[in-house]
Amino acid sequence: MSRQSKTIAILATLDTKGAEAAFLAEQIVARDHRPLTIDVGTTAAATSTADVPRADLLKNMDAALVQQANSSDRGAAVAAMGEAAAHALVELHAAGKVNAVIAIGGSGGTSLACRAMRALPLGVPKVMVSTVASGDVSGFVGPKDIVMMPAIVDLAGLNRISRGVLSRAAGAACGMAESEPPENGEDRPIIVASMFGNTTPCVEGARRILEDAGYEVLVFHATGSGGRTMEELIGAGLVAGVLDITTTEWADELCGGVMSAGPTRLEAAARRGVPAVVAPGCLDMVNFWAPETVPERYRSRTFYQHNPNVTLMRTDVAENLRLGEILAEKLNSSQGPLTVLLPLQGMSMIGKPDGPFHSPAADQALFTSLKERLGEGIEVLELDANINDAAFAERCARALLKNINKRNVVQAG
Repeated sequence: MSRQSKTIAILATLDTKGAEAAFLAEQIVARDHRPLTIDVGTTAAATSTADVPRADLLKNMDAALVQQANSSDRGAAVAAMGEAAAHALVELHAAGKVNAVIAIGGSGGTSLACRAMRALPLGVPKVMVSTVASGDVSGFVGPKDIVMMPAIVDLAGLNRISRGVLSRAAGAACGMAESEPPENGEDRPIIVASMFGNTTPCVEGARRILEDAGYEVLVFHATGSGGRTMEELIGAGLVAGVLDITTTEWADELCGGVMSAGPTRLEAAARRGVPAVVAPGCLDMVNFWAPETVPERYRSRTFYQHNPNVTLMRTDVAENLRLGEILAEKLNSSQGPLTVLLPLQGMSMIGKPDGPFHSPAADQALFTSLKERLGEGIEVLELDANINDAAFAERCARALLKNINKRNVVQAG
């Protein structure tokens, strides 16, 4: 079966990675696709020819950025070239001239290329062959769908290892570009939801009601990257409603846990006026890795071993008072219909009355702090239920449907 040829952009610093970029281009051509090599080098002259030379990449950028790109400060130059490459990729993709991107690099090249790839929409194939891909890559990938492939050896010339890695990476990029999502024919309005293992029954129960009402529900695991991705989709104007049941990432942000989504969590829906339901799901816990990773200052606290690699710490009264303040501050800027639901019998599976994280004083500290600071126009519902009870899940779903309908009535008027 014949296949339509695609254009695969190659991001590479051709002052140091010319041979590797040329090899990638050969592999793409061998698979009947078109390479488009973009030079993002920052130091010496290119060692191979680029379809988009460095000078072309910079010619439409402002003078300050061009000066930064030509700076002897390597960090500044890498940042500037990342921004220039992002601008170019967005324009090329919007014009239908790029179908996928593959990049190669060490730590600097990975930072530069991932900055550029993060500017592209979700769904555009992105492959990063990197010498740092075997560690924590969250800072490089962010909330985007970048596939990180370990280079295994340093990308300093071609050898039997690097040729195999680069050939397979080219095959991955080409295969992803060829794989168009199937036509569904029933694109329904999107609702996004946040979930943790400790709030799964609630979200699943609410999801069924929302799907029966004609919505497609996208569920994001509240592990930091999940919250950031959800916020990005909301900010892009792609969703009709937000079921933010699991706001636990704010506990990690406050206490230094490992699953923070950053200080802008809860801002996108408020800013865009998207109808929302918010609950304090799993704000009774902070996430750390294995027990030995817990900071010394917390060693006397209450813990629950979720699995051998994840240790949960119970938030205390003082932390919950502060979490109530933070949530109120974020939610008070809401421009659309919003309902806050409070589960009086616990914010997680392990926070219910017979659970190891049951602490009425800590829960009440959060609820009181939040209620005292929320604006008058925000609906607050208190239910004498655990967050995972069927009645709480149904109330969340019904409240969100009501808020979506309220928004639709306003827009129709």
